[in-house]
Amino acid sequence: MATTVSLVLGSGGARGYAHIGVIEELQRRGYEITCIAGSSMGALVGGVYAAGCLHEYKDWVTSLGKMDIFRLLDLALTRGTIRGERLFTRIREIVGDPLIEDLPLSYTAVATDIFRQKEVWFQRGSLQAAMRASISVPGFFTPVVSGDKVLVDGGVLNPLPIIPTVAAHADLIIAVNLNAKDAELGRPKIVAEEVVDRSGFSDVWRSANGRGAKAAGKTRLGPRIGGRIDVLLDSVEVMQASLSQYKIAGYPPDLVVEIPSDLCSFYEFHRAAEVIEVGRQIAREQLDALENGGAG
Repeated sequence: MATTVSLVLGSGGARGYAHIGVIEELQRRGYEITCIAGSSMGALVGGVYAAGCLHEYKDWVTSLGKMDIFRLLDLALTRGTIRGERLFTRIREIVGDPLIEDLPLSYTAVATDIFRQKEVWFQRGSLQAAMRASISVPGFFTPVVSGDKVLVDGGVLNPLPIIPTVAAHADLIIAVNLNAKDAELGRPKIVAEEVVDRSGFSDVWRSANGRGAKAAGKTRLGPRIGGRIDVLLDSVEVMQASLSQYKIAGYPPDLVVEIPSDLCSFYEFHRAAEVIEVGRQIAREQLDALENGGAG
């Protein structure tokens, strides 16, 4: 009988592609994923997997270059955020819009209600609506207004939603943390293609917000200080890294697959193939240790 797994997929922007590599490695070893809980990109990748469309989704994202990513950005210029309609139109073409309760495994997407200041768990209803709410990174995607709720990224309160997986009573709970401290892991990051600006996306963003590239504060000396979007996203990632450690300490999984936070920048969505492969390699190493009795 296959070992069953409750899988926790954390938030972390483009690093979320590492989840694909982790899932593929689990499948290769014969593990049976019976439950998924995800936040932000974790909710998106987990939902695509639960719907049985991970292969098609991977084929699509690994084909995207920088300009393809830019074409998916439907900017709401008055609010300086992305509506996400183009992105989710394409995801709907791949996945459809099944009901969460009809999926073949237990699935939870976590969002944050900023009006009530609490988590919202999507465990029934539209899979598309759940994924869209969970990825609504503040300052990046427009919030989702649902009734009297204003929903943003689940990572604001819970970047690593372990609790929803506990009730599944799987043999193992495996969490994928996309915000691991890089220095402790000693792993090289994926080197950006430009020396001082990590992907070129921030220049496009600054233009949409009435800011030129010179406003980015680029420098070759000392720390790189970007524009508003860079500072906002960097701040979100610092917050999520701290929250992830609290979640792990409060409900320790059987295994934490640690993905270094400097693997790539939050918005380097054109680097899917590289990030997927790193996720696979790290999962392979840590699963080897677990199976050989070396992981705690």
